[in-house]
Amino acid sequence: MKSKTTATVLSFFLGGFGIHRFYLGQSGLGILYLLFFWTFIPAFIALIDFIRLLLMSEEEFNQKYNLTAIIMRGQQSTPNNNVNTVAINMASPQDSSNSSSEEIKKLYELKEKGIITQEEFDLKKKTIL
Repeated sequence: MKSKTTATVLSFFLGGFGIHRFYLGQSGLGILYLLFFWTFIPAFIALIDFIRLLLMSEEEFNQKYNLTAIIMRGQQSTPNNNVNTVAINMASPQDSSNSSSEEIKKLYELKEKGIITQEEFDLKKKTIL
């Protein structure tokens, strides 16, 4: 799993070269940073990335960068469930403080990333509503 602290430190010290982007699994952006590091534009963008990562919550960071690792870990602990079921269960926690719209938004993000299918999205949305 990727560490928020590591990503933040990398963006501060080596962000101008895009090292934090490689660490976060965004190789395409990392290559762009490397190609244009001499312009200092990537260094400026890395400073913005540093501030964004610094202010980002651990939960938000994990949702954005560690979702695949969390799903795989959930699949290993529940071998009879498939990845999609684990992803759906993650998207709709049993905590009653989450509103229906937040749960549907999380499901939509999973569908957009290709983790769940349209049918699974529709079925879970119907049960939420």
